[in-house]
Amino acid sequence: MTNKSELVKDMEDNLVSIKQAYVKPEEKVLDPSKLDTDSLSRMPEPTGWRVLILPYRGKGRTEGGVLLPDAVVDRESVATVCGYVLKVGSLAYKDKKKFPSGAWCEEKDWVIFGRYAGARFRIDGGEVRILNDDEIIAVIQDPEDILHF
Repeated sequence: MTNKSELVKDMEDNLVSIKQAYVKPEEKVLDPSKLDTDSLSRMPEPTGWRVLILPYRGKGRTEGGVLLPDAVVDRESVATVCGYVLKVGSLAYKDKKKFPSGAWCEEKDWVIFGRYAGARFRIDGGEVRILNDDEIIAVIQDPEDILHF
């Protein structure tokens, strides 16, 4: 497992467009570390207390190496609980009564959220979600630590 600073450095060193963020087409893994600044600037800007999340899609195969059909991967991505924080709205985590110890997450964090939380919509290259700031359940270091399939 790598630490957070190594992940951030790797993300900054390996920026490409969102279409190229898939590691391999057959694996359907959207890698946020490979998003370039142009792709990120074209993403919707979350308003108010909302957070823009790129859901983790998994590797598209089981531990035993069996390839999963696209329909299964798509169904599982809808029900995923892990994601990468792309953008945070201007009012997110500003309510001192609700968040007395500060923000629960920030941009470039991997987080866990409710299975059906937020609004989902498709963009070129995948699906993103916009969640309310209080729908973030936890911050994690690596989405591979969470069982997906």
